[in-house]
Amino acid sequence: MVVTFVSNYINHHQIPVCNALQKEVGEGSFYFIQTSPMEKKRVEMGWAVDPKSFGYVVVYYENKEKCEKLISDSDVVIFGWSDGLIEDLEKRRLSSGKLSFRLSERIYREGQWKAVTPKGLIKKYHEHFVYRNKPVYLLCAGAYVASDFDLIHCYPQKKLKWGYYPDRDYENVDKEPLSGRKVKLCWAGRLIRLKHPEYAVKAAEILRDKGYEFTLEIIGDGNQKDYIENLIAEKGLKEYVALRGQMNPAEVLEHMKISDIFLFTSNYLEGWGAVVNEAMGCGCAVVASKEAGAVPFLIKDGYNGYSYENGNFDDFVQKVLQLFETKELITDFGVRAFRTIRELWNAGNAAKEFTRFCGEFIEGRVPAPSIQGPMSVAQNIKPAGFWRTMQEENHLE
Repeated sequence: MVVTFVSNYINHHQIPVCNALQKEVGEGSFYFIQTSPMEKKRVEMGWAVDPKSFGYVVVYYENKEKCEKLISDSDVVIFGWSDGLIEDLEKRRLSSGKLSFRLSERIYREGQWKAVTPKGLIKKYHEHFVYRNKPVYLLCAGAYVASDFDLIHCYPQKKLKWGYYPDRDYENVDKEPLSGRKVKLCWAGRLIRLKHPEYAVKAAEILRDKGYEFTLEIIGDGNQKDYIENLIAEKGLKEYVALRGQMNPAEVLEHMKISDIFLFTSNYLEGWGAVVNEAMGCGCAVVASKEAGAVPFLIKDGYNGYSYENGNFDDFVQKVLQLFETKELITDFGVRAFRTIRELWNAGNAAKEFTRFCGEFIEGRVPAPSIQGPMSVAQNIKPAGFWRTMQEENHLE
């Protein structure tokens, strides 16, 4: 079975599952087609990867003939984001009757009302609806993707859970016992409005006022840095909260490994949220916003972490306080979170289930979705109300 994955460029979010897919199908039977160079801003963020260092990567703008043949002839093709550079090739493949997949985050992230606009409907008809009776499946990289596509009646009974699977050394996680020390909290991401870093600072103020012993590290940089720095000073939290600046992914992971609680506060504009995978894999008790695509897939509220209602700071801080009030939960959630990533939501399991599914199709059987995790049925989960969220964004306090 030859599997080809087409996307804009190879990066640290895709490498783990690509390596795992190559392992499953064998060297020489898996290819990744890179359609464009990486943007400068991504390179500056530490995403830079030399595509030629991976034997399975074929660069479209350097070897169009081979790429066209792979897209046409492979047993299975996955289409990710490719900037429209291979649109005609993609259409021919999806119309061919050969097994194909679309990998997508939300298409109506800024509001599902866009689904009813005539221009939008026509565009989505040609991009998706015309293939509804073809063997084209949707890999949903986020819990609300299925809902978006259900609005336009695309991929009926063919929407499957997928995600991003960071490749990290989770086995060296050894948490220090909580007894007799300060609780370590961590927040990591770009310091921008959609990620709401101020929630972490305001939670720290409440924890301080209640007399809890803790430290909070905020890792990242962005246009909200001055605001967050001033907020820390204004609240008198310099003894408790440290701004660590931007770090590369490996450095962030090391901070997660020694943290007890990870705070994830992004709003509905966050497509997936790979730091949730990473923090769970590092054994953190995660308190996360339900609005991000990863959270309903990865976190079972009250079992392996806490998820809070969309944009609701009060619910967020109550969940944080519950961890401090019952510290045993921090350890329990962390252990279960670690198992969730190690046993289910990881690149190896995703690749294994994907190739099993494809193998069943190629053998002429109706492929069975997985029972849980990657390649299981993506249920129709409605996102939070768009207008309420927009109002919150326009009144950042």
